[in-house]
Amino acid sequence: MKFVCDGLTLSEAVMKVSKACAVRTTAPIMECIRLTAQNDGVSLLATDGELSIQKCIKAEVLEEGEICVPGKLFADFTSKLLGEEIGLSTCERGLEIKYRDSGSYMQTLPADEFPAIDFGIGENSFVMKQAELKKIIAGTTFCCAQDDSRPVLKGCLMEFGNMLEATALDGYRLALASAPILAKSGEKSIICPARTLAEISRMLTDDEGEITLYTQGGMLLVRSETLTIVSRLYQGEFIKKENVIPVRFTTTVTLSRNELAASAERAAILNRGDKNNLVTLEIAAGGVKMTSVSEYGNVSETVEAAVEGMDLTISMNAKFLLDALRALTEEETTISFNGPVSPFILQNKEDKGTLYLILPVRNAA
Repeated sequence: MKFVCDGLTLSEAVMKVSKACAVRTTAPIMECIRLTAQNDGVSLLATDGELSIQKCIKAEVLEEGEICVPGKLFADFTSKLLGEEIGLSTCERGLEIKYRDSGSYMQTLPADEFPAIDFGIGENSFVMKQAELKKIIAGTTFCCAQDDSRPVLKGCLMEFGNMLEATALDGYRLALASAPILAKSGEKSIICPARTLAEISRMLTDDEGEITLYTQGGMLLVRSETLTIVSRLYQGEFIKKENVIPVRFTTTVTLSRNELAASAERAAILNRGDKNNLVTLEIAAGGVKMTSVSEYGNVSETVEAAVEGMDLTISMNAKFLLDALRALTEEETTISFNGPVSPFILQNKEDKGTLYLILPVRNAA
């Protein structure tokens, strides 16, 4: 294998695919990026067994071939050669990297040890606007679970019907968002890992363009002009949102999203060391009082609001509240409650296509 390419182009491609390199593994090949030089370009491919990313770049290929290089080392090394023309070739010592009048060598592994990746996924397809898919990913994945106690909750449930409905939850909060589908073949529900959705979001750059998601046999494939992402999907029972989201409420509050968020940010400052980051809302006619108390001091502010229903005092994790407020888009937000110990929901005042549910915290005080 021998080819010449631009250093910046190579580095950007390596950084993209290296996100799929395994970090802790007993198989060194899973930490590698496979380089394949063919025709007038080079393909870079990495996988950790769950997520696979392939990136193709233009290059002057002098000799076709393929080899595997350590992903992290290769990413770090090429990031220091952004302004150079780089020549890469295989030799007995591994991979030779030439730039200016200098040269370096990097150890390699045979390409035939690299796991085979199926790029023929296409049984079901769903076409969406890139901007809509990017919006739905940003609006839900932050609510996915981070730990491995329930792996299925580390993913986002995506239901492709007349619309795409995405649901994410971590046991303490839930996000629900919907977006239109332009075309589809079949109807399907999948549970896509949150990290896969994050990488898909990064590849979406054309707000007016379209993107197609392909599914088949527990796998997902998304392809742009030069980048391809393949991911395993989680299998298992996802919580039914219909059993969790209330439909009737005893108290409804409508107020400025920015004002409530600013107040919550100030109230949370004094609670940074507290595990629950607790803030309390005291809801009564005409307004919502935001309070927080800690060993460092206390905050008490009132935000003007339109209140319907019963007076209420309820406590919650400030981060969960702020995450939901920042994800909503309208100036006015509606928050609906069913007492101090029942889940409450936040939505835009007009567009109800996005919903956030948060479990309150029992305040021992």
